Amino acid sequence: MPGRAADALPMPLPGSAADVVRAWDARADLYLRLFRDELDGKPFDREILDAFAGRVTGGGRVYDAGCGPCGHVTELLAAHGLDVLGIDLSPRCVALARREKPGCRFAVMDQRDIAGERLDGLVSYYSLHDQPRSGLPATLASWAAALRPGGQLLLVAKEGTGDGVIDDPLGSGLRVYWAEFTEYGLRAAAGAAGFRIDACTVREAYGDEIPTRRIYLAATREALTAPR
Repeated sequence: MPGRAADALPMPLPGSAADVVRAWDARADLYLRLFRDELDGKPFDREILDAFAGRVTGGGRVYDAGCGPCGHVTELLAAHGLDVLGIDLSPRCVALARREKPGCRFAVMDQRDIAGERLDGLVSYYSLHDQPRSGLPATLASWAAALRPGGQLLLVAKEGTGDGVIDDPLGSGLRVYWAEFTEYGLRAAAGAAGFRIDACTVREAYGDEIPTRRIYLAATREALTAPR
């Protein structure tokens, strides 16, 4: 039909903010169906999240970066008395999270652009996989700028060397950006951004997970040093 080609929207740059919105708005409902109750079967993850909450003082201000449509990490942290905001680039993810967890707070925000905030903690629960690995230093620098000295970071990521566009592992039929990380790479990048690495643990996948090892990095925002 006349005008159809002109009306077609170009595909966003893979791994860009617009690409994250495209992919997650399209598969948010599927992800919610698959992972709504995932923490019920992941005792190690619950233990790690509980430990993070214990390191942040009561009422501390925390972001759940890349909260997704489930809102389960935001809810768990809020249950510890933390002042938690779940943030996500995808409006659909935020709308679903608000519906699923009406007692929690969620907002459409870019985790890569929060340097002006003042936080006591930040959790990234698999939120780094949608951007090119080359963007990791800038993302960590933004998080470091947002966290007060002594602020807590928990970063969870899948281990591997992939870094590019693939068929969606969730089976949505979409082509999505997928980046993986190594323990060494995460340690080095976090240290360079101004974090002290407190612990880094790797676990094998559970039987119902994508068969990839998981990395859990806990770190503290180091105090800023005055110029000499």
